[in-house]
Amino acid sequence: MTEPSRAVFLSYASEDAEAAQNLSNALRAAGIEVWFDQSELQGGDAWDASIRRQIKSCALFIPIISRNTQVRDEGYFRLEWKLAVDRSHLMAANHPFLVPVVIDDISGRDEQVPDRFHDVHWTRLASGSNATEFVERVRRLLSPDAATPTRTTAGAPTLLTVSTGTPSTRSMPRASRSFALWIVGGLVILAMGYFLAGRFLASKHAVPTMEAPAKAAMPAASDRSIAVLPFVDMSEKKDQEYFSDGLSEELINHLSHTPELKVIARTSSFQFKGRNEDVRTIGQRLGVANLLEGSVRTSGKTFRVTAQLIKVSDGSHLWSQTFDRDMRDIFEVQDAIATAVVTALQATLATSSTGQRSASPEAYKALLRGRHFAQMRTKADSARAVAAYREAIRLDPTYALAFAELALTYTLWSPGWMPIREANAEARAAIDQSLQLDPNLALAHRILGWMEQAYNYDFVTAEAARKRADELDPADPWVTYDAAYHAFLVGQLDEAIRLNRQLVDRNPLDAGAWMLLWQVLIRANRLTEAEAAARTLQDLNPRAVFAHAALGLVLLYQNKPNEALQEMGKETEEGVRLLFSSQVLWELGRRTEADELLAEAKAKYADTMAFVIAGRYAIRNEKDEAFMWLDRAYERREPGVIEIRTDEAFRNLYEDPRWKAFLSKLKLPE
Repeated sequence: MTEPSRAVFLSYASEDAEAAQNLSNALRAAGIEVWFDQSELQGGDAWDASIRRQIKSCALFIPIISRNTQVRDEGYFRLEWKLAVDRSHLMAANHPFLVPVVIDDISGRDEQVPDRFHDVHWTRLASGSNATEFVERVRRLLSPDAATPTRTTAGAPTLLTVSTGTPSTRSMPRASRSFALWIVGGLVILAMGYFLAGRFLASKHAVPTMEAPAKAAMPAASDRSIAVLPFVDMSEKKDQEYFSDGLSEELINHLSHTPELKVIARTSSFQFKGRNEDVRTIGQRLGVANLLEGSVRTSGKTFRVTAQLIKVSDGSHLWSQTFDRDMRDIFEVQDAIATAVVTALQATLATSSTGQRSASPEAYKALLRGRHFAQMRTKADSARAVAAYREAIRLDPTYALAFAELALTYTLWSPGWMPIREANAEARAAIDQSLQLDPNLALAHRILGWMEQAYNYDFVTAEAARKRADELDPADPWVTYDAAYHAFLVGQLDEAIRLNRQLVDRNPLDAGAWMLLWQVLIRANRLTEAEAAARTLQDLNPRAVFAHAALGLVLLYQNKPNEALQEMGKETEEGVRLLFSSQVLWELGRRTEADELLAEAKAKYADTMAFVIAGRYAIRNEKDEAFMWLDRAYERREPGVIEIRTDEAFRNLYEDPRWKAFLSKLKLPE
């Protein structure tokens, strides 16, 4: 039997030949066989056949990504990438094969690369040089005993940053990207996005290698606690992932309305997608006593769902069943599974107002596709999500839920992709139509409340919408979130902390949940607890926006400015890194450096982070500049402005008459 190849294949655009040669030389110097077409192959049909053969048999495929690959819509390297991705689909989920390398300062925000590349770790190597650590990593991956997964899963190798302190292009998972420009002072928007990922959408955060949450004790699992794992797409073409994920989402949502059950949010349970973890390990990490798992196979207008409820302690099956139905019966199957689960757990399934169900199976499938695309949070996928929701509406013009989720897409996923006012106008039109079609749709009222509060600063209308949503669906998990955020806004920090701890309990592996808790703890000056929350956030997702800045702020407030500066330097989002590093430098008395970073931040982020810039000027006691930037943030309707009353950065402005005038203009809730 022929020995499998241990060679690596380098794929690159012709403009990057020099960098590819540098990387090839480093690998070969370490005794690693490299297939590198510049030196080995000639043009023509033989060249094409050789390329295909080598990609089919190489041990690792290393695509070199740069500004050159970004701008080129066509190129042979794109065919190479496709061939490699096609081969990766035949491999086990934890088999190392794709090893992307970035060779310049491309931002990583909207890479023109296959989706499969987003599921693996990226490495930055300036011009393909300084590759010592990368070569060692490749050597380990080529080892016959290598078990390092290529996906972002537990035990995944640390993302290398070989160049001088530059964060990786793969600086944050797609689940975090769209909020990068709005994060600080608008943490509610980021956190809302994370929580919506748990409610509706998928998340790409890595499961920590240690038991999670890593820095906080996990409470004992109640017998009436459950996590719904993502159902597996068993369709012949493997093209129904959006449908199998959608079924899992609906079951989580359905079960969450049973007050007697603790149901883990999707953001946490979907961390285990594609993994073959032991049920005891999953149960321990999620803090539950039961798991629901299954599979979905679709064929034309029919489908088969197999579901099973497993007891974590011994792996025994409490219930299992297979459903073969017409697509029109999907809601009946969802209800049957949920009823069977709560019966087995000796609970009572609550009646909920979770949303209108379309009479059109095709409209429902279009809705699920919209959710699937929305979770990508790129400009292109946001557009696809909008198109899918509009297709659902075309198929069923009375589909109030489709209008509501269309509004949600414009409200939360569009920042950075379209002007705030334009996005808000589109969202408002959609939510108005949703409420006209179904005045009792709780989700529509809740989204309306978020819009009025975050973008229109209309707290009276927002509070009325929130209360109406609570009345229509009192068992909705969003009731706790909205109550926690309202308590935070009005300064009831102890109550906000209590409620946020409930959110963490139901979403223990979600960095966004821990960020919400951190935000309240640091505002309450409970620094020890805030530090624990920040470190847990980092353990769960060290590349999440604000993960390092959160810990950096705690260290700064603990009078550890040098440690704080070091932590700020690791922050993945440039705007956050510049602004908060400037704050630490100012505190250290390094005023010239602080001024330089603040000036750079203003030049790049004046239109998206005015509120944060205002806070840095307030800390310096430069009041005129602070109020100028506050007015700019207000005019642009930056969501973070509504948190101003609890933000310690503005303490120096309290005695200025303009402060009361600004708060009066905001009409914040009491």
